[in-house]
Amino acid sequence: MVPASEPPPVARIEVAVGVLIRPEDGAFLLTSRPAGKPRAGWWEFPGGKLEAGESAQQALQRELYEELGIHPCADHCQLWKTTEHDYSHALVRLYWCKVSAWQGELQMREGQEMAWQQLPVTVAPLLEGSAPALAWLAEERGLAAHLAHTAAVSG
Repeated sequence: MVPASEPPPVARIEVAVGVLIRPEDGAFLLTSRPAGKPRAGWWEFPGGKLEAGESAQQALQRELYEELGIHPCADHCQLWKTTEHDYSHALVRLYWCKVSAWQGELQMREGQEMAWQQLPVTVAPLLEGSAPALAWLAEERGLAAHLAHTAAVSG
């Protein structure tokens, strides 16, 4: 009798995600995934994988500089929430950090696009793992009931 083969282990990835909030109007930044990456052209909050020994804030500092050319101000970059999302390629733990101040001008260093957004967002498609952050922003802004109604009507 041949033993049943076990499925390959699921990759586990830890990602720091920046929810950059523009102080003057509360808009938040979404960027498109660059060519050559899975789901290129899909929209997401900027960020990237944690490297060995990095905290979420350290990884986000590095990633935002590499991707966007900015330096988040340490006292304005706070861990907000943590979620997990099961994508087809990996189980991804997302460390959501709110960033309300940074130094430098935004530069799209990976050829991605950027869009400052309000709720409901106007760019698509949006990575599924971003949905919780949009819901939290809606709740904080008193828009949860309005957005739920909009989703029900448009769905």
